[in-house]
Amino acid sequence: MTSGSGPRLSSISAFFPCYNDSNTIGGLVRRMQSTLREMTDDYEIIVVDDCSTDHSREVLHNLATEMTALRLVEHDRNQGYGGALRSGFYAATRDYIFYTDGDGQYDPGELALLAPAMKPGVDVVNGYKISRQDPWYRHLVGGIYQHVARLLFAFPIRDVDCDFRLLRRGVFNRITLESNDGAICIELVSKLKDARYNLVEVPVHHYARAYGTSQFFKPKRILRALLGVSRWYLKLVVLKQQKRLTRTDFTEASPADVEAVISGSG
Repeated sequence: MTSGSGPRLSSISAFFPCYNDSNTIGGLVRRMQSTLREMTDDYEIIVVDDCSTDHSREVLHNLATEMTALRLVEHDRNQGYGGALRSGFYAATRDYIFYTDGDGQYDPGELALLAPAMKPGVDVVNGYKISRQDPWYRHLVGGIYQHVARLLFAFPIRDVDCDFRLLRRGVFNRITLESNDGAICIELVSKLKDARYNLVEVPVHHYARAYGTSQFFKPKRILRALLGVSRWYLKLVVLKQQKRLTRTDFTEASPADVEAVISGSG
C-alpha cells in the first residue's frame, strides 16, 4: 500500500535487542517512532533488555512514560543475542516485524528503504551493508564468516549477519527459532530459505560504533557461534530438517500455534 508520502504498511512491530546500550537506545527508539509514523497508523516499538548492567533500563523506563507505543521486555538473566531476538519475535503482534540492533550501527530511519521492496510475493527484505564500518580484524573475521556461511548453506543473500530486517509476521507459521547465541542469523535465514520464503536485499548504511565494544567478537562467543553454525549445518543441510518440515501440508495457524512456533523448544 502506498500514499503520497511514500510506502506504507498495514501495521508494524519494530524491536531492538538491547544489552548495555544506554548511550544509544533512547535516540534509536525516538528515531524509530518518527520513521514509523510516516509508514503506518498502527505500530508498536519493543525493546528487549537482555539483563543489562548499565543504565539501559532506567533510560527505557523514563522513555516509556512518554511513549505509549513503547513496550519493554526485560530478561531476568542474560539469554544471549539469539534469546533476545526470539523474545522480540515472540512479543511482536503486528503484520510486519522489523528489527535492528540497539548499539547504533544502523539507522532505524532506513526502514523507509526496505518498505518499498516489501511487495506482493516478497516475505523478507534483508539489508546488506554498503560498507562495513568496523576495525580491520572485524572486517577479516566477518568476511571469513560470511564466505563460509554462504558456502555451507547456499544462502540467497549476501550478508547473513546484517541485522536490519523486515519480515512478514506470518513467516513464523512455518519456522521455529531455537538459538540463543549469535548463530541465530544462520538459523533464521537458512530456515526461511528452506521453507521457500522469498528474500530480497536492499543496501543500507553501517556506522562505526560510538560507544562500548561488540559482545560477539570475544573468543568464547566466537567459539559458541561456530559451534552453533556447525550444529545448524548438521540439522539443516545434512539432515534437512526444515526441508522435510516444509513438505508438510500447512494450514492456517492459530495465535496459540504461532506462539509455540516462535518460542521454540531451546
